[in-house]
Amino acid sequence: MTNHSNHEAAIPNPALNPLKKLIGEWKTVGTHPYAPDTTFHGSTSFDWIEGGSFLMMHSKIDEPEIPNGIAIFGSDDSTGEYFMLYFDERTVSRNYQVSFQDNLVKWWRDTQDFSQRLTLTFVDSLNIGR
Repeated sequence: MTNHSNHEAAIPNPALNPLKKLIGEWKTVGTHPYAPDTTFHGSTSFDWIEGGSFLMMHSKIDEPEIPNGIAIFGSDDSTGEYFMLYFDERTVSRNYQVSFQDNLVKWWRDTQDFSQRLTLTFVDSLNIGR
């Protein structure tokens, strides 16, 4: 992990260590309940920022129904919780809860208007960056 910052706090966040398996570029394939007959394709890359203090995600979807977005992952050491701050090309900005276990990473948000859930399953044969 390379540190490109001169700031003393730009060091690896040990709480994010389990997310290191995300680092690289991945092919993505998924479905959406509002488009039941469509399989979406794209790519998502993950990289450390600020020396590993945070994790950055860039997602690009080939089909126009799903927006391209960016996100930053971080943690709260006092609660043991993980979060993702998301922003996309529609100017949508959201905060998600994050969990991970073995080969699954999940993020979700619960709101009255529009709750969301996403589960990522690691399949080594789909990784294009390693």
